[in-house]
Amino acid sequence: MDFEYSSLSDVGRQRANNEDAVLVDAEHGIVVLADGMGGYNAGEVASALAVDLVVRELRGWLDLAADRATVRDVRRAMEICVDLANRQIFEAANTHAAYAGMGTTLVMAVLHDNTLIAGHVGDSRLYRWRGGALQQITRDHSLLQEQLDIGLITPEEAEHSVNRNLVTRALGVEDTVLLDVREVPVAPGDLFLLCSDGLNDMLTDDDIAAVLASATAIDVAVGHLIDEANERGGRDNVTVALIRSKETPKKSGVMAKLLGK
Repeated sequence: MDFEYSSLSDVGRQRANNEDAVLVDAEHGIVVLADGMGGYNAGEVASALAVDLVVRELRGWLDLAADRATVRDVRRAMEICVDLANRQIFEAANTHAAYAGMGTTLVMAVLHDNTLIAGHVGDSRLYRWRGGALQQITRDHSLLQEQLDIGLITPEEAEHSVNRNLVTRALGVEDTVLLDVREVPVAPGDLFLLCSDGLNDMLTDDDIAAVLASATAIDVAVGHLIDEANERGGRDNVTVALIRSKETPKKSGVMAKLLGK
């Protein structure tokens, strides 16, 4: 199955610098997106370290594993690469005063054997658009999500909560981190969206679905999503990556007739 990719990051309307980072390796089917946090410039350092290290190490491993790697192997490689990134960020935060307290969320996707293997830490998200319906694949590691899960607040109250951006898990905060990993079967025409919370804090799922439904190309959809987030206030950096599985071409002509298609 073939895939096409598009990504874009924007500083937004109210921030002076962009602490988001995104990296796409189309050749190896890897997309990694991170949303940094910390003191002056430290968030930028954390997110850049995360995406650069994870993509570089995973690319190298895939080159060596070639076609022998199973989905289970890829899952384990993702966990190891994220652990390496976490340790590097944690060590930098604890040895350089300028980086004290820095960390980053992360969401990633690896395409392998017609399966999307999704991994995430924090509240950066991955969605799937299929058949006119938008589904959130990841589940936020956030105080807000925990409050929703135990019924302390309603979804309506969550929209106005002051705890929207308090994550309960991030790279670089502790010396170990747990990557949530999920396997998602891919069908032709599926569209996967990775984003920082600068998108979903500004747009509802219905808003996002409307953009995906109307866009004729993924480059156009990426631009429209960021424009919409900025038009709604652009309170945070906003980063979007899209992956689309291409439709299988239909058989035609003489061969189709011979095959009864």
